[in-house]
Amino acid sequence: MTATEDKLDRVAEILRSGPRVAALTGSGISAESGIPTFRGKDGLWRQFRAEELATPGAFARDPRLVWEWYDWRRGIIGGCRPNRGHRVLANWEKRFPGFVLITQNVDGLHRRAGSERVLELHGNIWEMRCPAEGTVTENRESPLPELPPRCPRCGTALRPNVVWFGESLPAETLQGAYAASAACGLMFVVGTSAFVQPAASLPLLAAERGARIVEINPDITALTEAADFSFREKAGEILPQIDARLDGGAAQ
Repeated sequence: MTATEDKLDRVAEILRSGPRVAALTGSGISAESGIPTFRGKDGLWRQFRAEELATPGAFARDPRLVWEWYDWRRGIIGGCRPNRGHRVLANWEKRFPGFVLITQNVDGLHRRAGSERVLELHGNIWEMRCPAEGTVTENRESPLPELPPRCPRCGTALRPNVVWFGESLPAETLQGAYAASAACGLMFVVGTSAFVQPAASLPLLAAERGARIVEINPDITALTEAADFSFREKAGEILPQIDARLDGGAAQ
């Protein structure tokens, strides 16, 4: 038995013991579905960087430009599909009472995989919010017929229902994430650098309250040393192997 197989068996054994389970996911699990990172040197769009477009000020100056970028992103994301990691987490929601999924991703892939109890810390790119009325609607049209899209009731330019640079996370969603982290006995931290706050503090809170931490990430992160179990592989490979062991199956 390899060291990885031993760790997989031990994590599965803990899961079978019935702890309250939470999962925190980041861009890594989406990258496995082919969704590119929209920040940094590989995230350029025209001559703009994400930090120049994903702000309230940019939207106030040129809502059409901001929406052109989001419409382009929606087109890319719409062509991607949930992977095996997404599907395992969706199944665990049904299997483990009290399971909570917390994600930093805005692509909606967890919901498409079947997850329902999802706390989307940074919002959802498939939702639009009216700045005047505060109403939120889902819209999966791609490409959008009008840029910027407008509120059918008041005519105000709608904005993507995502958290932009300089904005606070939704208070209710963040409160739910803190509560789930504090209450869990086992937390999976999947495909996230564990660097961006306040999400990075959630596994530390869980650990302080006695939870075991399972990190799944091809790269070493700021959380690695604090994790009880750390897998240097992709979620789509590790999560199905853990899942197979829950019923005594072999790794797949």
